[in-house]
Amino acid sequence: MNYFRTAILLAGMTALFMAVGYMLGGRGGMMIALLFAAGTNLFSYWNSDRMVLSMYGAREVDRSSAPDFYNMVEALAARAGLPMPRVYLIDNPQPNAFATGRNPQNAAVAATTGLLNALSREEVAGVMAHELAHVKNYDTLTMTITATLAGAISMLANFAMFFGGNRNNNNPFGVIGTIAMMILAPLAAMVVQMAVSRSREYVADRLGAQICGQPLWLASALGKIANAAHRIPNMPAEHNPATAHMFIINPLSGERMDSLFSTHPNTENRIAALEALAREMGGGFSQPGSSGAWAGGAPQAPRPATDRSSDPWGRGTGSGGRRGPWG
Repeated sequence: MNYFRTAILLAGMTALFMAVGYMLGGRGGMMIALLFAAGTNLFSYWNSDRMVLSMYGAREVDRSSAPDFYNMVEALAARAGLPMPRVYLIDNPQPNAFATGRNPQNAAVAATTGLLNALSREEVAGVMAHELAHVKNYDTLTMTITATLAGAISMLANFAMFFGGNRNNNNPFGVIGTIAMMILAPLAAMVVQMAVSRSREYVADRLGAQICGQPLWLASALGKIANAAHRIPNMPAEHNPATAHMFIINPLSGERMDSLFSTHPNTENRIAALEALAREMGGGFSQPGSSGAWAGGAPQAPRPATDRSSDPWGRGTGSGGRRGPWG
């Protein structure tokens, strides 16, 4: 049902884009709008991952620079039946994460340093499993398309101010219709974009919980991230709000309500759904020969903060006391 709903919403977004083109220039405008949408989506298909990662100053890490974090993602990807994605870290104090890429073969997952500092190993595993679920479901491509179409619709609506009123022979609704389109088209595009994003989060939560093996890990992580996201600003996200839907929790300040214009479902609703899933699964999900997110044994509990000889992300902190794969 969620896939059907997403397909319907994407079809609606495309129809809205063509309607804006028709309002702007009749049938010719509709065809130009369709070609423009195809061009922008083609560009986004090939370049969206690099653009977003660069926007947030993400840097790629590997087994030598962040061994434990990298190994965690590798193990989760194997459980999900996915190729190993590229792994990135973002130097940002707000705990959060996102996935990007046009397909599983060209995917990337990114986590903030704040995520690795604020959450336990198990909670981070839940978050990264959620992001890999987005990759497995091709949500990263879907969200790129909706974001691109929404931006293009808004741009076309702005063009209407300058050209629509003088093209009444092509615009059957005249100046009043043009003004209405300028107001309603971007609003409708935003509603569709938000609906697509929210419909995918519940699916990714459920699949991510099954990938990591413990729904309550992700549930605990969502609560911590949501509490921190509204206290710790994410300035790159504030400057680029169109990318907010990519994160596991809305990184923008002031987005608490499960309203029509929220990019994410209400966090409490997501946690409740994961708790219900945990009860269905008898407390967890296991595969033969494995336990939790790491085959061959359960993950160890996070070390106490006083133990500075080693950190859960694979690098000894030494006398400096810094924690994380970047230390």
